[in-house]
Amino acid sequence: MSPVIVGSIVFGYFLVLITISWLTSRNSSDGDFYNANRQSPWYLVAFGMIGASLSGVTFISVPGEVGNSNFYYFQVVLGYLVGYWVIAKLLLPLYYKLNLVSIYTYLEQRFGFWSYKSGAFFFLLSRIIGSSFRLFLVAGVLQISFFDAFDLPFWVSVLVTIVLIWVYTFRGGIKTIVWTDTLQTAFMLAAVMISIFFIKDELNWTWSELTTNMTSDPRFTMFNWDWQSGKNFFKQFISGAFIAIVMTGLDQDMMQKNLTCRTLSDAQKNVFWFCIILVIANFLFLSLGLLQFQFAEHIGMTIPERTDYLFPELAINHFPTIGAVIFLLGITAAAYSSADSALTAMTTSFCVDFLGFTPANYHEKKTIRKIVHLAFSLVLFIVILVFQAINDQSVITAVFVAAGYTYGPLLGMFALGMFTKINVKDHLVPVVTILSPILSYIININSAAWFGGYKFGFEILILNGLLTFIGLILIKKS
Repeated sequence: MSPVIVGSIVFGYFLVLITISWLTSRNSSDGDFYNANRQSPWYLVAFGMIGASLSGVTFISVPGEVGNSNFYYFQVVLGYLVGYWVIAKLLLPLYYKLNLVSIYTYLEQRFGFWSYKSGAFFFLLSRIIGSSFRLFLVAGVLQISFFDAFDLPFWVSVLVTIVLIWVYTFRGGIKTIVWTDTLQTAFMLAAVMISIFFIKDELNWTWSELTTNMTSDPRFTMFNWDWQSGKNFFKQFISGAFIAIVMTGLDQDMMQKNLTCRTLSDAQKNVFWFCIILVIANFLFLSLGLLQFQFAEHIGMTIPERTDYLFPELAINHFPTIGAVIFLLGITAAAYSSADSALTAMTTSFCVDFLGFTPANYHEKKTIRKIVHLAFSLVLFIVILVFQAINDQSVITAVFVAAGYTYGPLLGMFALGMFTKINVKDHLVPVVTILSPILSYIININSAAWFGGYKFGFEILILNGLLTFIGLILIKKS
């Protein structure tokens, strides 16, 4: 596909987002950047959160992962349902009761200053890593489809990617994000369904033949019962539940959207419908992944060494122009729906949790907020380039591996706070939250030798949270 067409699509897409940003922010207050004055319709938030949750990782890496681990990722997705039930029934009532802007303020009320700062720090660390992984994907697609044609280096692609996000989020914040996420979710889901239809048509299959050919393929295997495998059903199902809890329920980015709903009841309805649609969407992405491999084999195409790039390679070089256009709209929407809200959430967390912003001083500190917003954009730029230099695995795996180490301390702290009445020596909490991920990593790399061949998968998150929980008990006050 012509680089001119690619550039025109991306430019046109962002004109739409910038227009939405202007419309949603022209009459907004300074507080709307943080919580949209809690006036967002729940159904709008629910639909928009699909795009933010799935992101470019799901759009590219989940289909590509089918070639490495079949449909095993769906075991994690099923576990999400349990996690979202916990969010709706336990976490959201707590957040609404305390009227929080930053959810980590709870840790200060429960334990103290250093617990609060530790929680906010691990969120920022988690989001910087996760958002960088996601943006790395879309920057790679833009590099292949546009910047390579002009012999421009990868860092230019990354810079353009981040600047575009900054342009349409720096004014409206979360109020703008709620609306842009809705548009981007629609683009992303339409792209995956149209891509499935296109591949079916290219293979000249009926829907009945498509179903038969998919279900008879060994890669359609969904459940793994080998207890030593990192892809074991119980490991992944339980991990999925905890991943949902920490990467949504204990994540300022995702919860900031929920907290823009008018009431607790609306926020709970949002989570219920969100998780149902999320499960269906993930199954569609896995199905698309299997069809991609079948299509590549049908045309005799060599599978890329990094399977994340299979979908871009097929769409850009083997689909007709309309198929490539749909792919570009889908991946652009998927990537930016996650990254834009992350940038807003990191800005909110740093301003509220570390700089002490309150509703009373939002206006007078508006300039500082904009500087923070710009600074986090620069941080993402640097981390993406570092990740590009060292990454050697599927991005979906990398995201969850990172989450296991960075969200674990949050899991342990919130669990102790909500399910016990224990008070801790607050000044020692940072020591516990740093040691727990280190011990988890040591156990992880030695687990096969120490535990009869057992290998940790995503459940390293649970171990990390448990070690934090135990460590906090050890420093409890008399």
